[in-house]
Amino acid sequence: MNIKELKKDDLLIQLEMNFGKEDYAGKKKKALNKFRREADIKGFRKGMAPLSLVEKIHGHGALVDSVNELISETLNKYIQDNKLAIIGEPLPNEEVENKNDWSNGEDFTFVFDMALAPKVEINLCAEDKIISYEVSATAKEKKEYKENILKQYGKLENCESVKEEDFIVADFLQGETRVENTYVSMKTVKDEDKAMFLGKKAGDSFEIDVVKVFPNETDRATMLKLKKEEVAAIAPVWQMTIREVKNYVDALPGEELYTMVFGKDVVKTEEEFDAKLAERMDNEYKQESDYRFMLDAREYLLSKANIRISEDFMKRWLFTANEGKFKMEEIEKEFPMFLKDFCWQTISGQIMKEQKMEVKKEDLMVQARKMAAYQFAMYGINNVPQEHLDKYAENILGSEKDGRRVYEKVEEDLVLGYVRSTVTLDKKKISADKLRKMNEEK
Repeated sequence: MNIKELKKDDLLIQLEMNFGKEDYAGKKKKALNKFRREADIKGFRKGMAPLSLVEKIHGHGALVDSVNELISETLNKYIQDNKLAIIGEPLPNEEVENKNDWSNGEDFTFVFDMALAPKVEINLCAEDKIISYEVSATAKEKKEYKENILKQYGKLENCESVKEEDFIVADFLQGETRVENTYVSMKTVKDEDKAMFLGKKAGDSFEIDVVKVFPNETDRATMLKLKKEEVAAIAPVWQMTIREVKNYVDALPGEELYTMVFGKDVVKTEEEFDAKLAERMDNEYKQESDYRFMLDAREYLLSKANIRISEDFMKRWLFTANEGKFKMEEIEKEFPMFLKDFCWQTISGQIMKEQKMEVKKEDLMVQARKMAAYQFAMYGINNVPQEHLDKYAENILGSEKDGRRVYEKVEEDLVLGYVRSTVTLDKKKISADKLRKMNEEK
C-alpha cells in the first residue's frame, strides 16, 4: 500500500492510493468465504461448494467489495490521523479509476479529492456596526390599519338596489336547466355591461349573454355551477332573476368585534381597541425590522468572515450527492445561493459553538406556537385556545420538514441575539413602506 498527497492547500487535498494484491487479499478471501457459506449451487450442499468454484462465480464481486472496503478504511484513517474537517465526502477521480483493470489486474490506483472545511474567525466586538431600522406608526397608518381591520371583519347585508361594488344572489334559467341561489359579484361583470345591473332590485328578471357579460371563464363556471370544460358547450343566453342584493358593510366597533379580534373581555372600549391595534402594528413593524436586521447581519458577517472553499469541488459533490436529480447546468445556476447559505450556516455553527449556545426544547415549542398561531391567523382564526395551539405546535415539531424549519429559526434567533448584544447598533428611523420595499427587494 502506498499513499501520497498529490496536492494540498488551504482548500483541497488530493490523495493518491496504490493497492497491491497483498493489501486486499485477506478481505477478498473473507468475502469469498461469506459467498461460499450463503451460496446455493446445484450439485453441492449449501456452504460446501469448492472455493475455486465460488471464486469463479463471485470473484469479481468479492474483489470490488474488498477494494472498496480498503479505500473506505484508508480514507477514514487518513482523515482521523490528520485531524481533518472536510466538506461532504471524498470524491474519486473517475479518469484514474477507469484505468484500473478489474478483470486481469492485481494492482489498483485511486485518486480522491477532499475539500477542507473552512476555518472561520469572526471576533465580533463593539467596533463592528450593523444598521438596525426602527419604525413608528404614523397617525395616518394607524387610521388605515383600523379601517382594514373593520373591512376584514365586515359582512354582507341586504340592500335595496344594485350598486357597482355589490353582490347579487340570483337564479339562472335556460330551457330545462335551472341554477339557483348562486352568487354574482359585480366585480366580475365587464365594465361596459355594468349599467344593465345598476338599480336592479330583488324580483327583477332579464336576459343576459353570460359569455359577453362575464368574460372570465372561471367566473362563469363558478356562477353556473359547472365544470370549466362544460362552459364552452353551453348556449350563452340565460334568463337571470335577482333574489337578493347584498353589499359589504364594514364591522362597527363594539363588543362583538373586540371579541373576534382579541378574545373575550380583553378589550372593552374603542380607546382600548385602538391601543391594542397600535400594539399589534408595533409588533408587525418589529418583525419587519428584525427581518431586515437578519439580512444585514448576514451580509456583514459573510463579508467579515470572507470564507473560501473549493467551489469546483462543491459543485461536483452536489451533483454526485444528488445522484443525478439535477443537471450540472442547474447546479451552476443555483450555486451562488447555495454557497451563500452554506457560508452562513458555517458562521452560525461557529458562533453557536464558541458561545456554548444550544437549542432547547422549550425554545422550539415557543417558535412552533408562533408558527401555529400564524397559520391559524391566515384563515382569520385568532385567539386559539392554548391546548389547541400546543397540540398543533407539537405536530409541527413532529414533521421532519417543519420541525427542521423551526430548529433553524430558533438557532438563527440565538445567533442574531448574540450579534445584537455584541456589535454596535447603528439605529436609523425609516418609514414602514420604505422598509417593506427594502425587504421585498432583499
